Amino acid sequence: MTVDKMDPVEVFAAGEKGRGLRLTKEMSAGDVVFAEASFAAVVFDSLSLQVCHSCFRRQSNPHRCAQCKFAHYCDRTCQRAAWDEHKQECSAIRKSGKAPNENVRLAARIMWRIHKNTGLVSDSQLTTLDLLEDHLSQMPPEDLKELRVDVQNFFQYWPKKSKTLGEDYVAHIMGVINCNGFTLSDQRGLQAVGVGLFPNLCLVNHDCWPNCSVILNHGDQTALDTTFHSERRIELRALEKISEGEELTVSYVDFLHVSKERQRLLKQQYHFDCKCEHCTHADKDQLMTAIKDKSPDDVVKQVTDFSLQALTKIEEARTEGNFHEVIKLCQECLEKQESVFEDTHLLLLRVLSTASEVLSFLQNFHQAAEYSLRMVEGYSKVYHHNNAQLGMAIMRAGVTHWHAGLIEVAHGLICRAFAILMITHGPHHPITKDLEAMRTQTELELRLFKQNKHVYDNMREAVLSKKPLMLAGEQVPIKAMS
Repeated sequence: MTVDKMDPVEVFAAGEKGRGLRLTKEMSAGDVVFAEASFAAVVFDSLSLQVCHSCFRRQSNPHRCAQCKFAHYCDRTCQRAAWDEHKQECSAIRKSGKAPNENVRLAARIMWRIHKNTGLVSDSQLTTLDLLEDHLSQMPPEDLKELRVDVQNFFQYWPKKSKTLGEDYVAHIMGVINCNGFTLSDQRGLQAVGVGLFPNLCLVNHDCWPNCSVILNHGDQTALDTTFHSERRIELRALEKISEGEELTVSYVDFLHVSKERQRLLKQQYHFDCKCEHCTHADKDQLMTAIKDKSPDDVVKQVTDFSLQALTKIEEARTEGNFHEVIKLCQECLEKQESVFEDTHLLLLRVLSTASEVLSFLQNFHQAAEYSLRMVEGYSKVYHHNNAQLGMAIMRAGVTHWHAGLIEVAHGLICRAFAILMITHGPHHPITKDLEAMRTQTELELRLFKQNKHVYDNMREAVLSKKPLMLAGEQVPIKAMS
């Protein structure tokens, strides 16, 4: 069974992994394997006042639903586009007096959609939610207890006039959300803002070194004529050449962990033992834990322990907004790490990442640029060459170098980031479009710099005082990009 005449995928039996999806024709890096609208999706509780409940873009002054006073939208156009999905939710929130947590809200939206479409929203949907795994029997007791609380809260929220549901079925849907929910990002792709369920995507199995990545396309509801609106949807994009008959895979966790830690995270969240090649052979583990030659074991242990403690303190100081303390702790940590850890060591990379972001926020761009370049060089040796997170890290480093006035390096980094994000995000994503504009701008600046550095420096100073570099329609200052 295939998704659609235009989508070259089919369901197959993937051995111990259960069902999977594979290609029915060869595809190249950057190709969209398939796109899928969400079955249901909700904004996170913590961001419900800042993110549009229709397109999931962040907004500084969103329009509030006048009835439930909970849902927020970019404008009335987005609100109208979301009404079919929000209508029953709006009534339920008004009757209960408040909105429940995101898991309960998502479960309710799923139930309303199932009742409306009998579980299948289109001919291209390959599976029903009833057939998806819930892994309830494998949940730790504490997690199962929390899920049961959500189930009870669901029944308090679920309108009495709606279809009667069994407790076991609601628990199944909650379990499906827990292990199949896809995190939705904002328009810049940098902040998780919600969660949604995409049935076909649920059939794509995990691999720590996948051949596909998933990106959220927020759709477009700006036209006054709704005929020209496009839906919020995910796009499964090929990261490399994929042969006919080859299984499609995505990564459920960040690769930037040693294999045993990735296996632990996958077991904890998704309830399976990862046996992919990179976990079986511990590929890249040696790089992620690389120690400089002749470093005594006791010194390595001492620096490792110091780094772990320092990272905890760094995160506490960052949470408290004590950014100068963050930099002090990072520099103390780096001073100890640099004589022992290689530039691909995870603990060193984490400190470099935090230091570069916070220094950028404090507008110490030269030192931030130095740290960000070291971080990118380390990431490039560890990540897949078309990894989206690598592309985003290179983009941030390029912006930091631009702020520091290091136009030659900035242009090179932005070109590298653009090449990766063209594959992972595609040419029409807002980030890719803005990167293309940044690439054009830095290319022009680089030409002027090479012709006359003095003129370039004067022009740059004048421009910076009036018009900051923009990304996805927002000012670039890197606190928002961290």
